[in-house]
Amino acid sequence: MEQEITAIKAQKSNRQRVNIYLDGEFAFGLSRFVAAWLEPGRKLTEAEIVKLQEEDTYEIAFQKALQFISHRPRSIQETRARLYKKGFGDQVVESTLDKLIEKNWLDDFNFSRQWIENRNMFRPRSKRLLAYELRLKGVPDDIITRALEDFSGDENELAYQAGIKKAKQTCHQSKTDFLKKVGGFLSRRGFHYGIVKPTVERLWDEFASPDEACPD
Repeated sequence: MEQEITAIKAQKSNRQRVNIYLDGEFAFGLSRFVAAWLEPGRKLTEAEIVKLQEEDTYEIAFQKALQFISHRPRSIQETRARLYKKGFGDQVVESTLDKLIEKNWLDDFNFSRQWIENRNMFRPRSKRLLAYELRLKGVPDDIITRALEDFSGDENELAYQAGIKKAKQTCHQSKTDFLKKVGGFLSRRGFHYGIVKPTVERLWDEFASPDEACPD
């Protein structure tokens, strides 16, 4: 049984979507992209209506994913979880991810690079902790390994950069307290003892020893 499109009206709340009226009554909403070929007077079969609604579901999922990744870089797994949370099924989710990956809008290696570079600049930490964070984001181990090899930098320098602010905050304290607090801070950033010990001594010599004036 065919039904005739009697009107196509833009939605007031979302100008990128339209309402489709069949035989004089509202039937369903569609994205403008999916509805581009429709026009009043055209008749639709039940199969065509089902196909339009399926295409619209894919388009909605794609737009939701684009919105999600536009705010900041996301991993593939983060985006997958977001789409499932929005109620989309397996086929729609994986198809959407494939489309984003094909367009290079989702790339776990690039995501890892940006994550590592951002951490190194603003909150330095060890490779071990970086790897742990990326695993939490669902990035595969082989990609994490490659990204760390290419972008993580020298751990001794990262530990030093990570400890500067803490060293300045504790520079008035005794050396024992200084070593304990700054060393503990660096350990929590994932640096192992072989890096923490010389780094804390270096920070003490530069920022807190009796021979150095404590920074304001």
